[in-house]
Amino acid sequence: MANEVSTEAQQSQAPDDRKLWDVVLGIYGYPALLLAHKLGVFPLLEDGELSLSVICERLNIKARPAESILSAATALGFLSIKEGRYSLTAVAEHYLLKKNPSYFGYMWDLMIENDQVHSFKSLERAVRTDEPQVYGGTGVYRPEEVQAELVRRFTRSMYSMSIKSAFHWPEVLDLSAHRIMLDIGGSSGAHSIGAVSKWSNLQAIVFDFPLVCEIANDFIAQHGMQDRIRTYEGDMWRDEMPPADLHFYSTVYNDWPPEKCSFLTAKSFNALPSKGRIIIHGMLYNEDKSGPFAAAAFSMLMMGWTEGKSYSSTELSAMLGDAGFCDIEVRPAFGYYSIVTALKP
Repeated sequence: MANEVSTEAQQSQAPDDRKLWDVVLGIYGYPALLLAHKLGVFPLLEDGELSLSVICERLNIKARPAESILSAATALGFLSIKEGRYSLTAVAEHYLLKKNPSYFGYMWDLMIENDQVHSFKSLERAVRTDEPQVYGGTGVYRPEEVQAELVRRFTRSMYSMSIKSAFHWPEVLDLSAHRIMLDIGGSSGAHSIGAVSKWSNLQAIVFDFPLVCEIANDFIAQHGMQDRIRTYEGDMWRDEMPPADLHFYSTVYNDWPPEKCSFLTAKSFNALPSKGRIIIHGMLYNEDKSGPFAAAAFSMLMMGWTEGKSYSSTELSAMLGDAGFCDIEVRPAFGYYSIVTALKP
């Protein structure tokens, strides 16, 4: 009897099970947003609120699945409901309508098109083999080995995930002393677009593979920046970097293991002039890697897609210091992003 009382007392003092359910329900709840995106829920509501029955009719789906998807989107802050009619929230209007420059949908398209990469089996395989699983295990940074259309879609998704933060991080640093920013592994050129838009003294070079540069030129033209941003075709691992006094990496370090990141750091140090600056832009772990969840989840994303992981500011600062950089600073940027920056003496 005493044991039974003790067991009951322990149970009454135990934490509730919501965190366990968060794992199970997250597996189903978050994909509901991708389904809503694929079905066209957000553009359907662009012109105003609609009832459940009208949404069902226009999407040609029944009420039960529609209500589940719409409720998930509402609970997660992308829709609101009033008197039985659904409408877009400011987040959905800003990021999920193609007419807006901060459209994030291309990134969601990439997740949908590559859903096998984030399946449980694929992530388990990535963990057990320590190898990326995307595109049949070939990885993503080998554009010569994948079809041009895959590269086009991937680069478009990089623009989608980058363009909003690209206009924010240049606000947190004084770049008035710099003249040419080299956007290394710059993909769509979004960060070059953001930087030169903020700093009139700055020109930029997007350094990436030939096909990626071709796509980046389209985005640069869309923003009318052809006179201030150019592309430079090359391989950051093998080719000499074009002259610049500012080196910028966004989510590039996250794609590679520490020894390769150190190689890039040293290469930038050797290429930059005295007083040249390096900026590393990405999602950072806190110092003991106990979080935040976004950085931990991003590291799992990298398991499926690349050789890399998330880093802490301490790890990146150590790489910069080892290469010879000084005046190392860490600053918050937009959303989950931060920057780590330093100068060459």
